[in-house]
Amino acid sequence: MKEVPTVIPVPATLFDAVADARALRVAMKGLGTNEKVIIDVLCQRSNAQRQAISEAFNIEFNRDLVADLKSEVSGKFKSVITSLMLPAVEYCAKELHEAIKKFARKEALLEDISLFGSESETLSLASAYETNVMAEILFTRSYEEVVKIANAYNTKYKIDLKRDIKQDISGRVQKIFLKSLQEIKDPTIDSKGKSDADSVASAQEEAKLLLDKGKEHSSTDENPFVNILSYAIQRRRLTSVIFQEYAKISGESIEETLKSKVSEDILFCLLEIVKIVRNRPAYFAERLELAMRGLSTDHNTLIRIIVSRSEIDLANIKLEYERMYGKTLYGSVENATSGDYRRSLLALIGLPALNYEMTVPPIFFM
Repeated sequence: MKEVPTVIPVPATLFDAVADARALRVAMKGLGTNEKVIIDVLCQRSNAQRQAISEAFNIEFNRDLVADLKSEVSGKFKSVITSLMLPAVEYCAKELHEAIKKFARKEALLEDISLFGSESETLSLASAYETNVMAEILFTRSYEEVVKIANAYNTKYKIDLKRDIKQDISGRVQKIFLKSLQEIKDPTIDSKGKSDADSVASAQEEAKLLLDKGKEHSSTDENPFVNILSYAIQRRRLTSVIFQEYAKISGESIEETLKSKVSEDILFCLLEIVKIVRNRPAYFAERLELAMRGLSTDHNTLIRIIVSRSEIDLANIKLEYERMYGKTLYGSVENATSGDYRRSLLALIGLPALNYEMTVPPIFFM
């Protein structure tokens, strides 16, 4: 199924970076700030167009647009606007860096969530919290996009992403993320030109390997699971077929096997990858629902997903959200937020789709 964004570029014949820059300058000049103009301009332009507006602003007024925006707006609205102004790969690199550093500060996280249960339960929750954003960024994009994010990471933080992961992340989950950054040598492994018969044959062979490993020991040798799922972004179609073939020969889903055979330190991460492979919009829809469920909203997740997916597949996510929860994403975000922060997110989301007749099958994007 085709990816459908909610934010599309203004047609070149209508886009005027200088006019937008002037509008923003007027909106921020003087005693008050016209937040509506800021939303109307920045939330209705593509990322590339925002960069052009920023450049025009600097040329026209000899001022830094992002710096001016930061001084004029505040709170969560400021977080949305500053996130929109970063080039997409730099924004993902920033979010990835923050997630890695949170992993390194595990002790602080353990204190925050210690009320949830025993030490082992707490460690499991901490691991889930720390790896959430990393899995989201590294496994929902193509390998080519991940390489660009890794390069942006290197440029911004003066350290190789792989090296940072090795330094700050431990255990088997480290192996998962490091493998996700390694390029598969065989370029035909998930090629669109590969025949269905060849794909099924390859999937059957790997599914049998998983099943055999499960029978050899009371607890499955986890390497096959890690190897298959860690490379999912480079062979998403093949991985999906492996899931189907595994269910046929084992009589249970890959999720059921992981829950019964894989240890908790990597279980959450592997299950997240499975969700992404099966249906990426559904994965994001669930993440958004969880972010807004309960007494407090996870605003960081809400902002990150809506901002980063608005030019990719947020319309698909909206439809999947409606199908899964029987309500609109627009309405849920409207209830969970307020003020200019609310208005900016709703502008990115767009009006409710309200199309329950449209079904969204599993989507395998490269």
